[in-house]
Amino acid sequence: MTERQNISSGTTWETIAGFSRAVRIGNVIHVSGTTATDENGHVVGLNDPYVQTSYIIRKIEHALRQAGATLTDVIRTRIYITDVRQWEVVARAHGEFFSQIRPANTLVEVSALVGDGYLVEIEAEAVIQTL
Repeated sequence: MTERQNISSGTTWETIAGFSRAVRIGNVIHVSGTTATDENGHVVGLNDPYVQTSYIIRKIEHALRQAGATLTDVIRTRIYITDVRQWEVVARAHGEFFSQIRPANTLVEVSALVGDGYLVEIEAEAVIQTL
């Protein structure tokens, strides 16, 4: 049986809601929906979807590293935004990290994200290549 590794970012919501920042089983890693929340629980990049997107991807990268992966292992991202008119700035920030990696991607508008000030939330899936 393949061992499961739960990766935590240490937020209280992980315990309250019963989730992990990321889960690795074998060479597959799923990263939960991630917002621009710093270690003190504050929104980073208030009113700035570009800053939020960049911060989120760095946060995802940190979780991937804890699981033994990097951004180059990402095969899919899902982006949720609260204002579809901001899609291009969000896509540009995503492209700064993934233009060479080019994972499958979905970007959709949602009516709201959980918490005030959040404009963007991103999920990721990664597969660590084995030789």
